[in-house]
Amino acid sequence: MIQPATAELSAPPRRRLAVAERERQIVRGAICFFSDRGLDGQLRDLAKNVGVTHALLYHYFPTKQALIDRVYVELFEGLWKSEWEQWLDDPTLPVQDKFCRFYIDYARAILARDFVRILVFSGLSDRTIPDRFFALLHQKLFPRLIRETRRHCGVDSRAEPSARELELLMGLHGGIFYIGLRRWVYEQSAAGAESAEHDPTYIRDRVQAYLLSARDVLYARPTRRRSGTAAGPTNAP
Repeated sequence: MIQPATAELSAPPRRRLAVAERERQIVRGAICFFSDRGLDGQLRDLAKNVGVTHALLYHYFPTKQALIDRVYVELFEGLWKSEWEQWLDDPTLPVQDKFCRFYIDYARAILARDFVRILVFSGLSDRTIPDRFFALLHQKLFPRLIRETRRHCGVDSRAEPSARELELLMGLHGGIFYIGLRRWVYEQSAAGAESAEHDPTYIRDRVQAYLLSARDVLYARPTRRRSGTAAGPTNAP
């Protein structure tokens, strides 16, 4: 006897996921959802996109902030590599080489669509994610970059970074992030080159320009006037 067509087309029973697997499904779905709609997107819409009920979503993440915190750990804190600190701490590498090595690898991690867009969306709303991520950078990254910049320029100082030092460094750091901002927010190519394969070249250019600027602007040696008197205090912080 021929079975009705409806029996043949009936959907298979939904597979029951383990707790950890279901949580990963929700978090990955939240990352995609927030990168598209921003952190102000409604959780009811997120649940529909992920394919779970609103009640089940709240079972795993009782508040929206709890889910955002989990996204931060997964997408931002989780990308950090201890090797980056080791490379920057290696005294055998020339400073320019270690900056390029670090930033090229760092860019591969952060210049992804989800990372860039969620960081920007959070900055436009509650700033929770940028505040936490920049705290991480100020703890693990910026002091190393300032130390190595001074080393490259022949400056023997362990003083706290000055505002000028940090601002010049942010020109380098922000310039590299701008590659992703232009690609994933403005949706503009770099001089007609849309492929990320060109990123290392742009990063090397930025590193070299930064180190040259640091030497000539921040740490320039004081010059002497023709009369033999000092021209004034050094520009070093």
